[in-house]
Amino acid sequence: MTIPLSILDLAPITPGQTARESFASSVLLAQTAERSGYTRVWYAEHHNMASIASSATSVLIGHVAEHTSTIRLGSGGVMLPNHSPLVIAEQFGTLATLFPDRIDLGLGRAPGSDQQAARAMRRDPMASEQFPQDVLELQAYLRGESIVPGVQAVPGGGTDVPLYILGSSTFGAQLAAALGLPFAFASHFAPDSLFDAIEIYRRDFRPSAQLSAPHMIVGVNVIAAEDEDDAQQQFITTRRDRVRAMISRGPAARAFTDDEIDAFLTTRDGMYIANMMKYTAVGTPSQVRTYLEDFAATTKADELITAHQSIDIASRLRSVELTADAMSTVAA
Repeated sequence: MTIPLSILDLAPITPGQTARESFASSVLLAQTAERSGYTRVWYAEHHNMASIASSATSVLIGHVAEHTSTIRLGSGGVMLPNHSPLVIAEQFGTLATLFPDRIDLGLGRAPGSDQQAARAMRRDPMASEQFPQDVLELQAYLRGESIVPGVQAVPGGGTDVPLYILGSSTFGAQLAAALGLPFAFASHFAPDSLFDAIEIYRRDFRPSAQLSAPHMIVGVNVIAAEDEDDAQQQFITTRRDRVRAMISRGPAARAFTDDEIDAFLTTRDGMYIANMMKYTAVGTPSQVRTYLEDFAATTKADELITAHQSIDIASRLRSVELTADAMSTVAA
């Protein structure tokens, strides 16, 4: 491939599907990514969302790791303010002990939930202010150099699980640069600060024991299909479903028709939500290849993490395969 490709899997629970079926789909997706030459698959911590099954991120990583052999697996990310650094060090130290040299630990500071779910998790509203210090504490546990006297991560100490800072604003770029860590920007749903974050990260990066030079990972949505019209229709369906999920929350929420969603998309709020998918490669393999090449060149990304957005698992797996094949053809 011309640029390393990875995958962000949100473990979606599609209409009529169970969480168990979602996990089976995630296994199939990771196996397909492994065969197709992707670098890693990451899973994101979300809570109180009926359409996403990756809330217990470390458990899901372990399950998928048992059914794959070589591909790297990790969090994209663990929302560290929801947890103590020691607990995360123990969880990912366990994973790294069971699956050596295959585990990544991406860290974010958002709650990954709504305010009610944050309260249910006993989350301190000020916890995100401690994010930089918590990252350093976590890193020290994993190195076996605890900065908390008398406390060590078992397992975890000495595993040196690689850390990645995730972000959708310039804050994450500043922190990743200051700590000398890889930085992944969530441009697959938060496109507006992408280029400011890239500039800050590359300008201010300071080498560390983990990383000698900047490593910028950029998120992008992908829907690849053999037929362009099919890909475009999948994109329309995916965008409608994203809008529907965002405006239909709560037990009393009613179902919106496609016509109602399309009308909403013409409003200011609708266009704001639609803009979340600004960076999306849609079309045939050659069209997706052209988009990803241009996107990588424009952002000067060191790696692209692709979120394949097809609704059904068969189309999603095919998108994964077609994208990898297209990019490999360029490299040849």
